[in-house]
Amino acid sequence: MRFRLLTLLVGLLLPLSLAAQDASIQQLTEPLKVDPGADAAEGTDIRAATGGAQTLGDILARQRGEKIDDSFRRDATGDPDSASAIASQLGTLGGASDPELWRAMRYGSADITVSSRSPAADVIMQDGGMWWLQFRQGPLATYGAYLLGGTLVLLALFLLLRGRIRIEGEKSGRTLTRFSGFERFGHWLFAGSFLILGATGLITLFGRTVMIPLFGKDMFATLALASKWVHNNVAWAFMAGLILVILNWTLHNIPNKHDLKWLAMGGGLFSKGVHPPARKFNAGQKMIFWGCVVLGLSISASGLSLLFPFELPMFAKTFALINDIGAPGWVGMQPLPEQLAAQEEMQFAQLWHAVVAFVFMAMIFAHIYLGTVGMEGAFDAMGTGEVDEQWAREHHGLWVEEVKAKEAAAGTTAPAE
Repeated sequence: MRFRLLTLLVGLLLPLSLAAQDASIQQLTEPLKVDPGADAAEGTDIRAATGGAQTLGDILARQRGEKIDDSFRRDATGDPDSASAIASQLGTLGGASDPELWRAMRYGSADITVSSRSPAADVIMQDGGMWWLQFRQGPLATYGAYLLGGTLVLLALFLLLRGRIRIEGEKSGRTLTRFSGFERFGHWLFAGSFLILGATGLITLFGRTVMIPLFGKDMFATLALASKWVHNNVAWAFMAGLILVILNWTLHNIPNKHDLKWLAMGGGLFSKGVHPPARKFNAGQKMIFWGCVVLGLSISASGLSLLFPFELPMFAKTFALINDIGAPGWVGMQPLPEQLAAQEEMQFAQLWHAVVAFVFMAMIFAHIYLGTVGMEGAFDAMGTGEVDEQWAREHHGLWVEEVKAKEAAAGTTAPAE
């Protein structure tokens, strides 16, 4: 009998309890809607359901990237006046609680005294670092890997379908000086340092995901530390090489009318027996050159900002210039932030550095392919500096004519065989 009564009682109360629980959950998960004047007169606490804390709806909205009013937390850092009045009774924190103290540190409103005088040393806790970490581990690593992997796949397919671009005429046995020793020194300083920087940068970004499972944490820690040191110091060789490249070849890479014809004919890359006219550099090489200049200068600027933390900020002023011309509005965005904390400057610099690096590496993959396995005789230009005259006539006919004209004017033309 008692068991039946208990079963009946549970059957009656359980639906009521579940309904109350559903109503409570619905109340907590609804995003907070604040009407400044609705309950002001009655003094109603709009967060009574959560005891003044954030609701589940606030948490979910923040995870979705929506902007919420967090003043109820940002301003809840205690009362300094009342805290100081009873400090002797309550200890070192006075009237402030631990949550209030840490909340003030999180939002940068705490009165912090630090012994270090380094920049931003008094920023004990930064609230905005998670977006950087999530972007770095998510879209940056994912799409960067797709870009590099996709570029390699396309180059492999091109080699499979087109084959190696060979010298179609009979080799002459005569050579022309394509690049001087100084030009090749600048090229290899720039190219060699770039390859080292690319490898160490990829280790830094993907090492924890790829290398720790393969080699373990201890070996990766040593490799990561060495990669950081090498990356920071080889950067100077890269910038020196970039300067030499700019000084050596800027005048030769100014666009001209022949570049349009070269582009219209696809540079002869897709058809055999097609050799559009070109001077010392064709249109494709000019695009590579200017890509190296623009990307090289950009990645050097962000690299210097990272090498000298907090001393060379570059994004706050850049964002201000972008806002001045209204660029964010063109794509429906809000104005970019013009007031950035020191750590935020470093976060933007690191992400920009990595994005440019991925684009740079994809472009250089194509350049390396054509300069090695993709085209017969191309590597000689940077290997020894000398190229076969037949190769030069097929790929840089106008340049050969210029060289021959200069030799004839100087009386150094080789006798005909």
